[in-house]
Amino acid sequence: MNVGGGGKDGAAGESSSAASSAISKWVFSMSRGYQHMLDKSTPQVLNRWIFLVVIAFIYAVRVYFVEGFYIITYGLGIYVLQLLIAFLSPQVDPEFQELTADDGPSLPTRGSDEFRPFVRRLPEFKFWYSLTKAFCVAFMLTFFSAFDVPVFWPILLFYWLVLFISTMKRQIMHMIKYRYVPFTFGKQRYTGKKVVPSDDASISRP
Repeated sequence: MNVGGGGKDGAAGESSSAASSAISKWVFSMSRGYQHMLDKSTPQVLNRWIFLVVIAFIYAVRVYFVEGFYIITYGLGIYVLQLLIAFLSPQVDPEFQELTADDGPSLPTRGSDEFRPFVRRLPEFKFWYSLTKAFCVAFMLTFFSAFDVPVFWPILLFYWLVLFISTMKRQIMHMIKYRYVPFTFGKQRYTGKKVVPSDDASISRP
């Protein structure tokens, strides 16, 4: 009976399980710290968007000096356009709501309707977070020559501009048709006449 061999196998198994447990703890602590950082950055709207502008500028400078990776930039532009449309669209499409005709929440279409804040399909934080991840991934891809496909970049720019204009035109027509604005400028308040108490009214009479 090979007792020594069994002992070595058991020690190796214990060491591997200890190593995997340490790695899982490290990954968990890193993910928790990353999530904590995201939670702290949620109310810092201006600082988050300044950070995104800096990242986008670094990516633009990288592409400009490398003079390549236009396919990645074109794909990034398409993805940014999709995120923008989702950011400007309501969570519940009024056109779909008209077809279903349910009693769920809807956008106010008349002045007498109750004020409801605009609920986006893609919230602001997720919009920013998706854009940040997209620019970071695109920036990392510029370090791999396999993604540097030779292409005539003015054609890609023309295609993207045509797609942007047509998509935004359709989105604006959708806003005009269903009379909504994708921004909420604070809660509206009722400014009707102030009700005078009966005692004050009787005192004010001659």
